[in-house]
Amino acid sequence: MTENDKSLTKNQRRAAAREKAQLARKKQKRRQRTSRWVLQGGLGLVVVAIVVGVVLVITNSIKPAGPGPANMASDGIRIGQDFVAQTTPALDAGDEPVATETTAASDTVDIVVYLDYLCPICGQFEAANNDYIAGLVSSGAATVEYHPIAILTNSSLGTKYSNRAANAAACVANYAPDSFFDFNTAMFEQQPEEGTRGLDDSQLADIATGVDGVQQASAIETCIDDQTFASWVSASTERVLDGPLPNSDVETFRGTPTVLVNGQQYDPSLPFTNEEFRNFVVTAAGNSYSDSATSTATPTPEPTESAPAETPAPAETPAS
Repeated sequence: MTENDKSLTKNQRRAAAREKAQLARKKQKRRQRTSRWVLQGGLGLVVVAIVVGVVLVITNSIKPAGPGPANMASDGIRIGQDFVAQTTPALDAGDEPVATETTAASDTVDIVVYLDYLCPICGQFEAANNDYIAGLVSSGAATVEYHPIAILTNSSLGTKYSNRAANAAACVANYAPDSFFDFNTAMFEQQPEEGTRGLDDSQLADIATGVDGVQQASAIETCIDDQTFASWVSASTERVLDGPLPNSDVETFRGTPTVLVNGQQYDPSLPFTNEEFRNFVVTAAGNSYSDSATSTATPTPEPTESAPAETPAPAETPAS
């Protein structure tokens, strides 16, 4: 006790003690409020961080379509006489495709095929008609334009085979366009079953670089490994699903394979037969010529025999 405390009366000492106690309680309340503000501020920062993280995840998952491959300005690659591809510049990111000019007024038939490399019915169409189409294209009687799309991406046990296979096709179109017809043939000769994991990227690269005359093999392998055109595949697939199909009266895409001859849709009987498709080609060509102001004689492409395909599964419809 200090000298000043001794000089205070009992009541004065009691009042001083109460004042000290009040000051101590006020300090304690200030410390509690400060702690609460710090805690609330910290929680607020955590919430902000979580929100920012979620936004970044969503933003990163929505990737814009990248540049497309060369020689596929229409979202497809057109193959002409002697299997030489029509060259076109690559689409820049965000560019709209440019429909291929038709040749319906000439003596060349336009065949357009929309396909998915996992689609079993596409494989059956190819088995029945690929040799016939090859004969037409080789001789110059027809062109064929392939549009690889990915509507069965969710039908390969999580490996996204349809998208990866269409990306591989885009890589071949970009680096070795004159080998595309052989690549397309080989892809269906080694087609995996729907609902399986499909081929891995190494196997796709083996197919792409194993066809005759392929160029820039190492660039194709890198393109397949990096899935360079994967976002373009998704974008081009959406364009097909949104419709309409260029150079035709098809407003709504019904599934793969979709085959057009001079803009007219082939509606096949199942199982596929080459005889039926051959007759459709000649008829469609004749209709185009009769409608043309520069009508000439209807071409009659010579058939190449091909065995009928086995009975196919129900018709493909686009994946949801």
